[in-house]
Amino acid sequence: MIKVGIIGATGYTGLELIRLLQNHPSAKIIALCSRANVGKAVVEEFPSLIGYVDSNFIAPDDKTLFKCNVIFFATPHGVAMNSVGQFLDRGIKIIDLGADFRIKDSSEWSKWYGMAHTQNALLENAVYGLPEVYSSQIKNATLVANPGCYPTAITLALKPLLEANVIDTKSIIADCKSGVSGAGRGANIATLFCEVNDSLKPYNVNQHRHKPETQQVLTDIAGTGVDFIFTPHLIPMTRGMLASVYVDLTKNINAQELFENHYQDNKFVHILPTGIYPQTKSVKGTSNCHIGIQKSSNKLIIMAVIDNVGKGASGQAIQNMNLMFGLGEGLGLEQIGLLP
Repeated sequence: MIKVGIIGATGYTGLELIRLLQNHPSAKIIALCSRANVGKAVVEEFPSLIGYVDSNFIAPDDKTLFKCNVIFFATPHGVAMNSVGQFLDRGIKIIDLGADFRIKDSSEWSKWYGMAHTQNALLENAVYGLPEVYSSQIKNATLVANPGCYPTAITLALKPLLEANVIDTKSIIADCKSGVSGAGRGANIATLFCEVNDSLKPYNVNQHRHKPETQQVLTDIAGTGVDFIFTPHLIPMTRGMLASVYVDLTKNINAQELFENHYQDNKFVHILPTGIYPQTKSVKGTSNCHIGIQKSSNKLIIMAVIDNVGKGASGQAIQNMNLMFGLGEGLGLEQIGLLP
């Protein structure tokens, strides 16, 4: 049984980790950490866990964490990079759901996150945790950088085309929309109900922190420089993400066949039949990604939906854990989307 610790257990991704791991047949949570809630019963913070969790929150420096086999960091950027070394030194594996180890260039990371990166050695050894791209590396990793939600959806939409070298890599447009849970659980005027309800707004247009991370993995897949315009939007919905990606084809291809063949053996990426378009409610509460494709002359529109808290965060983190411990990739994650 894998002994699991979660640092930052009171955020949305922390709660989702708890929810999913409760049904994992090979994992047991032994430490739930929250600096602000030490000693408080977990069910006081999350009544949904009554009957499932009977422990209290502990401090991030509690020695119980040293008994873990793996620790998930569901913390703000800047926390994990200064904390994971003590656990790695004891042979404890780390999955960071934050951004600390996603961008390989420390100076580039610092530019986007506004602080110095203090752990270049760890940054160099971290594996980017997108299983559909780096599964073989993840299996041997001790430190995994769990991807952001936008990079996950955009990358899955583009991977078959980049590997087949059939699109212009300099004219990509990613038009994305995310539910409000992507902004986290902290108090923020911009995400108050009255601010987001009955409204749709773009934000950080082509300047979102997920862009360099996405660009890094797309360039790695393509083997050449990739550039794209990235417009994220906030929609009045709790969870879910839609990435509509527009590309120019350089070759005449059967895109439907290309995508179906590319992902035919994949556990969580599903290509919809021609003429059927993905919707976020179909993947709610799951680790699935549904992709629909529409061709128009020499242009292709790829539409990918994920649950931004599931495949875009906690579900993907557990998928990575499964790979790191030699388990079936989908173990504990094979939920059907919540409908209605």
